[in-house]
Amino acid sequence: MISDRKLMHLEICRDREVGARRKTTHLSDVELVHMAMPELDLGDVSTATRLFGKQLSAPLMISAMTGGHPSAKKVNESLGMAAAELAVAISVGSQRAAVEDARLEDSFRVVREVSDKILVVANMGAAQLLSRGASEFAQKAVKMVSADALAIHLNPLQELVQPRGDSKYKGVLKGISSVVRSIGVPVIVKETGCGISKEVAAQLSDAGVAAIEVAGAGGTSWAAVEHYNALMNGDKAKAEIAETFWDWGIPTAMSICEAVSARRSLKGKFKVIASGGIKDGIDVAKSLVLGADLAGVARPLLIPAFHGHKEVAEKLMRIVHELKITCLLCGCRSVGDLGKAKAVISGGLRDWIEQRGLEIGRVEEVNLR
Repeated sequence: MISDRKLMHLEICRDREVGARRKTTHLSDVELVHMAMPELDLGDVSTATRLFGKQLSAPLMISAMTGGHPSAKKVNESLGMAAAELAVAISVGSQRAAVEDARLEDSFRVVREVSDKILVVANMGAAQLLSRGASEFAQKAVKMVSADALAIHLNPLQELVQPRGDSKYKGVLKGISSVVRSIGVPVIVKETGCGISKEVAAQLSDAGVAAIEVAGAGGTSWAAVEHYNALMNGDKAKAEIAETFWDWGIPTAMSICEAVSARRSLKGKFKVIASGGIKDGIDVAKSLVLGADLAGVARPLLIPAFHGHKEVAEKLMRIVHELKITCLLCGCRSVGDLGKAKAVISGGLRDWIEQRGLEIGRVEEVNLR
């Protein structure tokens, strides 16, 4: 049943309009200040960075999407080959189905099989932390793909609107702390389209996580995915509830600022990964200007992945090239320098920062309305 649901999720994301309807990422509220005389050649600009001891050609991760069904193997193979070609990080989808049924392992393992050099992130759900075998589950997930890190995904909204979804979340933080202490690889905690607040980021920092992937609202809505899932399962009541929550969550730009503010106030050392509606190199640059260390891209790579790794690689190359151009136009020699780039924040993002009392530093907050 889990395996079939994974395939249904994949097909819904491929074939249906599951993006936010009324909510945006609010990255458009960040205006980068153009430098007409950057005193740089494009060849001078470096997008290289490091994460968890591995060199990346750019601060990019192919965010968790799929696995757990035989049909997903080809998709993950395309994503993994593109990640290897571009030297970017990749996270597999939730591994629950394969942990429970070893016959499905190769749909995930194929990501590591294409290269032993790329940074691969394993993936388990928060709900699995509440079982007695949580530590064993985490170890199996990491071993399955010889992972360099483990992501634990938080998806309370998705579970609550999903037919037969989990509704118990009490004890998740304790479970995260336990895995952090026992797993032996860095732990990333990520949302799945609803964002992470500074309060949650602070709790995760105390738990010792190595990175937080915000996965904010404005991109793919998993409430939307579950709306279609419920309709296909003949569950009209769940479909209507899921539709009500279609646009629920903290927009991506706001969530980046929430996590960065928590890190600044706590003097934390965790990485911040921006995701949720990241579509091009400018979005990546704006995320880094706001304080993120890396950006995750998911659905824009999904349709290319069905065609093959070359299409995925071409999309990633375009994003990296756009990021490089943006660096030059901001007068930045490297992606690390984007933290000092001139920018102006306006609109809803500025209001959010002020009303939430966020400390993000780095950028100039000016109301342009």
